[in-house]
Amino acid sequence: MSEGMKIDIGIGDEQRKEIAAGLSRVLADSYTLYLKTHNYHWNVVGPMFNTLHLMFEEQYNELALAVDLIAERIRALGEPAPGSYREFAELSSIAQDDDRPDATEMIRRLVEGQEAVARTARDMFPVVQAASDEPTADLLTQRMQVHEKTAWMLRSMLA
Repeated sequence: MSEGMKIDIGIGDEQRKEIAAGLSRVLADSYTLYLKTHNYHWNVVGPMFNTLHLMFEEQYNELALAVDLIAERIRALGEPAPGSYREFAELSSIAQDDDRPDATEMIRRLVEGQEAVARTARDMFPVVQAASDEPTADLLTQRMQVHEKTAWMLRSMLA
């Protein structure tokens, strides 16, 4: 199939563009959270090292798979997926670190990041529902479920 062939999946061009733009923000948040989580996996120290090192690894591996699914949905909608650090920094709602947090602060920041991705995904539902875009709705629902559960598990470590 050539790039110039018209997409006719029952979602209009403008709605597809709007959905892809929202998914680009979810992708940017997810990739930024992936980088942050991977960084924390490498740099965590302290009495909870082994637990956190392994937990962060599980989380960044899950995010690595998720970013591919999100980017592929953007492509299926006929739009280019962002893929540079510059684009992700412009699109993401997650702040980049400018320090070296301790283990407790890492957990707190990851809770905030997980919740940020869930909010970004949730914000998309009006346009997704208006377009009857069930595949995107399903993807977003699955992502929110993962991020909300992960935030809860991380938050529980701070109690």
